[in-house]
Amino acid sequence: MLGSLFTWPSLKPWYAELDKPRWTPPNWLFGPVWTILFLAMAFAAWLVWRQTDLTAAPMRLFLLQLILNIGWSALFFHLRSPGAAFIEIVLLWCAILMTAIAFGRIVPLAYWLMAPYLLWVSYAAVLNFAIWRLNA
Repeated sequence: MLGSLFTWPSLKPWYAELDKPRWTPPNWLFGPVWTILFLAMAFAAWLVWRQTDLTAAPMRLFLLQLILNIGWSALFFHLRSPGAAFIEIVLLWCAILMTAIAFGRIVPLAYWLMAPYLLWVSYAAVLNFAIWRLNA
């Protein structure tokens, strides 16, 4: 929810005016996709939390990737910096991968619950890079 603060309608005219590749998903798709991803992430975190505690390394990694997720929204939409956002999304991708692996060592299902998120952020990173290059 914090990340969505940086994508309020007042920022959408800027995004709408950007040159984007043809394979950019329609705007209506982002809400449902993120809802499903966050539900899967929350379930994965809950499964791991039940086996550990909130201070365990996998849970700290989970928090780190959430912070990076919020940071990406701030960089891309609020600061209108696709270049900085691309660098940040690479860090986010690494944090998601580390989280998924750490989760999977504790609860294998938690790894698979994080996998769609990693795939979506992979796609988002390529899209972010394309938008950056098209608008440089």
